[in-house]
Amino acid sequence: MQSASTIDAAEIAKFEAMAAEWWDETGKFKPLHMMNPVRLGYITRQIAGEFGRDLTDPAPFAGLRILDIGCGGGLLCEPMARLGADVVGVDAAPRNIPVAQVHAEQSGLAIDYRVGTAEEMAAAGEQFDAVLNMEVVEHVADPLAYLTACRQLLKPGGLHLCSTINRNPRSFAMAIVGAEWVMRWLPRGTHEWRKFITPDELFDLLRKAGLDPVDRKGFVFNPVSWSWSISDRDLSVNYVTAAVKRAG
Repeated sequence: MQSASTIDAAEIAKFEAMAAEWWDETGKFKPLHMMNPVRLGYITRQIAGEFGRDLTDPAPFAGLRILDIGCGGGLLCEPMARLGADVVGVDAAPRNIPVAQVHAEQSGLAIDYRVGTAEEMAAAGEQFDAVLNMEVVEHVADPLAYLTACRQLLKPGGLHLCSTINRNPRSFAMAIVGAEWVMRWLPRGTHEWRKFITPDELFDLLRKAGLDPVDRKGFVFNPVSWSWSISDRDLSVNYVTAAVKRAG
């Protein structure tokens, strides 16, 4: 997820404790599994649009190097690899990486998984066409420093995709009371409401980090149909942003 400058040890410990459950669709990461098709749809459309790729091709992302920061068990890395990308998955929680490696091997996928941080990779001069930064920024100690490292990891013209949780009474009710206290999808304390970031705040942070925000959408959960959808207007709880690193 992040380096010694932005890492929050308590946050890492939370995900370490849940590492073995990443691929259990009914376990503690059930919300991510439920949301994943909508997340993937947004991610793949944004990458295809930015780099002129046709998603109907057998390997539309061939030749693209993609980084998933805070990769967890590999829920996003594996689909990117299946689309032909050269994928690197990085996480600051060491126990997550063996889980991801074993599942990738079982799936016949070659993915470069590493224990590490965004700042460490940026300092090493790593460069990517796209950086996936999903549900991580609300867990770091210094969001601006973290997003600056993400920008440094992008090639000129590269794409940064970042999702997180809005900060308002509804997000407290849905993401904490609903997901943690009532449904028990996540252990209590997984999220801290004060660390949530509004869309305007995130756009401001992205600009300060040297990125150019170009899009934002909401991920909306419907408790009646028990499904997720994407929205142009409803960013009240979960949302995602796209930003680019301009060339020059």
